[in-house]
Amino acid sequence: MLLDVQDVSVRFGGIVALDGLTFVIKEGDICGLIGPNGAGKTTMFNVVSRIYDPFKGRISFDGHDLLSVPAHRIAELGIARTFQNLALFPTMSLLENVMVGAHSQGSVGFVQAITRIGAQKENRRIRDVSYDLLRDLNLEKLAHHPAAGLPFGTLKRLEIARALAAAPRFLLLDEPAAGLTHSEVDELADTIVAIRDKFKLTVLLVEHHMSMVMKISDQVVAMEFGRKIAEGTPSEVQSDANVIRAYLGGEV
Repeated sequence: MLLDVQDVSVRFGGIVALDGLTFVIKEGDICGLIGPNGAGKTTMFNVVSRIYDPFKGRISFDGHDLLSVPAHRIAELGIARTFQNLALFPTMSLLENVMVGAHSQGSVGFVQAITRIGAQKENRRIRDVSYDLLRDLNLEKLAHHPAAGLPFGTLKRLEIARALAAAPRFLLLDEPAAGLTHSEVDELADTIVAIRDKFKLTVLLVEHHMSMVMKISDQVVAMEFGRKIAEGTPSEVQSDANVIRAYLGGEV
């Protein structure tokens, strides 16, 4: 297991955002995390990203105690994420945005950076890697175009490219299909599978587009009010009575 979440609970004042959440993700899998609004999906992402601290539970990543790692160190473990709201630099080119994501992989030290010893070689390497990632996301023709004003679907792919620039093993995608057209959602689904296979990633996906989640996920965890209500293959979760009730309401 690459990620092992055990009995994780998070409170915000008197509100319980996560309530004893437990699940595991096998290396190489795409795990879909689903649930109605307010189910706690993004809270779970923020715990794994070390933005929030749970008051109970434990999380291990590849055998490491993830909760003991500060937020600025998770990239070193091989964890990267995207966000619901785009967090790009609009005046920078697409290539420059991706190069920012590669910063954690830089090998030039402080003294070298000041003296520029090895810095030019390192910058060329990062530029080449970043351009290759733009090509993987079909964005190479826009490499030198500023991010501002580009279509939303293009910017979503750019954010994924920037996350990949950190050379992660584990990629967290927070509603990557939000705001996309049906054709863009289908294209994104194929892209996620392709980058998982090419870069040997494990993916945790929060997404409201159920058809996309069920199409590409190896396993699905369904949540409601901070609790896990179902877990299994896409077909198992789709037919689970608790999941149907949570989405459709009423008795099943």
